[in-house]
Amino acid sequence: MATLLFKNFALLEPEHGEVRAGYELLVEGDTIRELSDKPIKSASAETIDCGGRTLMPGLIDSHVHVFLSEVVIRSMESMPLTLMTARAIGLMKGMIDRGFTSVRDTGGADWGIKEAVEGGHVAAPRLFIAGQAIGPTGGHSDPRRRTDFGARCHCCNAMAYTMNVSDGVSSVRKSVREQMRLGADHIKIMMSGGVASPYDPLDSLQFSLDEVRTAVEEAAAFGRYVCAHAYTPEAITRAANCGVRAIEHGNLIDEASAKLMAEKGMFLTANLVAYYAMKERAAEFGMNGDMLAKNDLVIDGGLRSLEICKRAGVPVAYGSDLLGQLQADQSREFLLRREVLSPIEIIRSATTVGAQLLRMEGKLGTLRAGAFADMILVNGNPLEDLGLFQDQGRHLAMIMKGGVFHKNVLN
Repeated sequence: MATLLFKNFALLEPEHGEVRAGYELLVEGDTIRELSDKPIKSASAETIDCGGRTLMPGLIDSHVHVFLSEVVIRSMESMPLTLMTARAIGLMKGMIDRGFTSVRDTGGADWGIKEAVEGGHVAAPRLFIAGQAIGPTGGHSDPRRRTDFGARCHCCNAMAYTMNVSDGVSSVRKSVREQMRLGADHIKIMMSGGVASPYDPLDSLQFSLDEVRTAVEEAAAFGRYVCAHAYTPEAITRAANCGVRAIEHGNLIDEASAKLMAEKGMFLTANLVAYYAMKERAAEFGMNGDMLAKNDLVIDGGLRSLEICKRAGVPVAYGSDLLGQLQADQSREFLLRREVLSPIEIIRSATTVGAQLLRMEGKLGTLRAGAFADMILVNGNPLEDLGLFQDQGRHLAMIMKGGVFHKNVLN
């Protein structure tokens, strides 16, 4: 078990809210054993001189899709699962290269790819999975062609493999139980229309109250929780009243639905970058005019949703939700949020809030003793320049996950 003593760094512990000098940090195996503003003594430790750079927790992206390797999801209809998996490996490596040491997949990733990550077979962030995203016929998880009325084969259709269509309480109950049997950390359901789905209006309400309550009941019985794709106040309110713990997107949230979320202790995961990237580049990858028109309806609400949630006291996690070739824009979310949030608020969304959402407080998103040794070393002070998170990790001198270096350019 390796023992490493990190010295000569500026500490960015998100809870402090500022960069502090004069600390040392001891890692034993995969865990941070000690963080101290006094010299740490360890006879067996290898000393790592950080050269005055900023040491901070690894980043957390709370909304990714590692299996959705096409901007137009229907393009995956003819993709075998082997190709889907191979592409996911490259996408996940890009994420950890950018300093994201944990990601929460909100539909698609399965227990097999999670086992591959945990077994060290691929270079990737920690992966928290939902299994298949679950929605009703004609909803956001149903991208079938209108001429397709038959059952979809999962063995050779990557699109079908990542999504689930369920109608009625008994069907939803079985689907939720199935995802948990297959190792889901959380359950993802659809409660309003979406941009990347072809036929559902954004303001459509998906799943009945009984179906949502059933999903929540089954997830809770298994010690899990439900997160819901929802844009409109109506969809958000229905989710909140049915016991859903987290809202994904929420671009069209209003003051009343945000207040209700705060009262219920809910989280929002915002992902502004997805809409900007789609507006700018999705057409070249085949996204049609109807989808792009829906994108235009929600893009302007992104920054406003951050302001509303801040006033209401709703914790907002960092998310990207980028599809396929657009996933390289993952770190751009830091820059977009600068319009309404301070640098430390944005960094906390990608550390502290993400850890709370994952129910991993004290283990992720912090450099305190007892946490996993998931850390990045930045060539500068991110509180002064969020651009240090850009350029595909070029400004990161070190990336560590679980006490193992993914990247280390220190002498």
